Amino acid sequence: QVQLVESGGGSVEVGGSLRLSCAASGYTISRKCMGWFRQAPGKEREWVAAVYGAGGSRVYSDSVKGRFTISQDVAKNTVYLQMNTLKPEDTAMYYCAASLSVYCSAAIDDYAYWGQGTQVTVSS
Repeated sequence: QVQLVESGGGSVEVGGSLRLSCAASGYTISRKCMGWFRQAPGKEREWVAAVYGAGGSRVYSDSVKGRFTISQDVAKNTVYLQMNTLKPEDTAMYYCAASLSVYCSAAIDDYAYWGQGTQVTVSS
């Protein structure tokens, strides 16, 4: 059974940083694409970033490019999202997701497994 457990969310001020973690079990993160999504109240879930393999390609949405970094620790089977220079519009529930594909996509339907989410709140 695949389980994804996120942690690391919290409340920060504008310009602050947070690092989210996603620990996977029942699933080898280095063999498929892993992604992060977020959903703000009243808005649709949106793709944030994705990574394939320990040294593989990383892709980001335009809204977080240059501020967020996705990475993997294969030994820990954990994916991270380092978030810097946070803005109020980054406030959302953040979800980790695992794909069944080796190709990284921004499409929600391409991800088969989801975590329960971790809340990030950025205040001005």
